[in-house]
Amino acid sequence: METQVKFSKKDKVAILTGAGISAESGLKTFRDNNGLWENHPVEEVATPQGFNRNPRLVWKFYKQRASQLKKVEPNPGHYALKKLEDYLENNFNLITQNIDELHSRAGNKRILHMHGTLQFCICTKCGKRYKMGNIDLDEEIPKCKTCRAKLRPDIVWFGELPKYLDEIQSIMKSINYFIVIGTSGVVYPAAQLLQIAKQNRVYTIGVNLEVPLNMKYIDEFHQGKSGEILPKLVEQWINIVKENS
Repeated sequence: METQVKFSKKDKVAILTGAGISAESGLKTFRDNNGLWENHPVEEVATPQGFNRNPRLVWKFYKQRASQLKKVEPNPGHYALKKLEDYLENNFNLITQNIDELHSRAGNKRILHMHGTLQFCICTKCGKRYKMGNIDLDEEIPKCKTCRAKLRPDIVWFGELPKYLDEIQSIMKSINYFIVIGTSGVVYPAAQLLQIAKQNRVYTIGVNLEVPLNMKYIDEFHQGKSGEILPKLVEQWINIVKENS
């Protein structure tokens, strides 16, 4: 496995991660071919309409996911991205579609959770935001401490606008390299970022188990598990520069 890329500390790099990198840690954070999300129809647990119909079911689902998250650890792919951030410092930006905090637990700091995170919930009435650890999760439907309205997980559900779109657009205009990891190129607008990168003449790299649907926008593709591939790639990206400096 060889890469054509040699990063200098001046290169500006953005990373997009999807469900694949978390799946390697044991999290089933993706839909299957039947449209199910961990055996639940997506419409029931990942839409505003589903929450309005049955908030108890939605909260039960996300409490289970939060419990699962406590049992898994970041994998070598996560730690490789931490190493890359340490090298590039402020020229590194990590955009993730994943709602777990495995990147944070691996040590990454410059992260944009475009689909939200399981670490937080938000009041459906007053908008107050809470850390999950600071609310009563024994309640079937946790309530806001200020106005007593229903809380909901601070997750971007299907049909809702992703977070940080302005920041992401700004990042995409300034980078030299764009790397997509563990994403199939299905979920928009994240899947469109590769096309935006190519319009801006950015060199693109893909790492995934399967060839993604937007493969035509990828200049350099490495097929396989990110936990096996990324540590080797990062070593090459960093060490090549050190040897030539």
